[in-house]
Amino acid sequence: MAAVVQPLVESIAAEADPEVAATLARFFQVRPGGYGEGDVFVGLKLSRLRVLARPYTRTPVDPADWLPLLHSPVHEHRLACLVIWSERAERGETAERAAIAELYLANTDRVNNWDLVDASAGPIVGGRILDPDGDHALLDRLARSALLWDRRIAMVATHQLIRAGVTADTYRIAELLLDDNHDLIHKAVGWMMREAGKRVDEAELLAFLDRWAGRMPRTALRYAIERLDPDTRRHYLGQRAG
Repeated sequence: MAAVVQPLVESIAAEADPEVAATLARFFQVRPGGYGEGDVFVGLKLSRLRVLARPYTRTPVDPADWLPLLHSPVHEHRLACLVIWSERAERGETAERAAIAELYLANTDRVNNWDLVDASAGPIVGGRILDPDGDHALLDRLARSALLWDRRIAMVATHQLIRAGVTADTYRIAELLLDDNHDLIHKAVGWMMREAGKRVDEAELLAFLDRWAGRMPRTALRYAIERLDPDTRRHYLGQRAG
């Protein structure tokens, strides 16, 4: 590993907690057949990891220096890399953001749990799409991927666009993922739709629901309508039941 990376690795090791590791392993389904099968936790929560990573986010980074962390078997190493890349994607100049996004997209198989996606997809992928030379079609390619994590990245990346008042991508990707069979995608779709309705335009959310509520997976629908009034929620749940 590059010399800049080693102190953070040592800090993570020094604060590792086996009891926390066991709890995280259960929560993120490390068990056989779980979506996190085979992952390795040393026992450090995201809030503490952000504190340890903070000094590395204050100046521009060469993302290649941090790539060995993303390829580490240790979950917290991968998360630390993504926290740093995400912070730099928010703060850095276009060239730095582009370099981070390029490496990220070439290694999405290592962004392989929902917390890793959720900590990084918005700033890195969504932020890059908001650049003047950003490619919105990237989301469609990710949404059509056979890799679960690519599909979740496609959906969660739109959070950054929602924050900028852009919702077309959210609803387009949600429609592409209507028939996805994984619960982690259903949750992401509903979450982003809820955010689009809350932050930008509830009427757009209702228009999408009018068209697609009867076909949406129940989990996605429940997430999407969570902030609507009780009568409206019952209306759309009734469409799904039918």
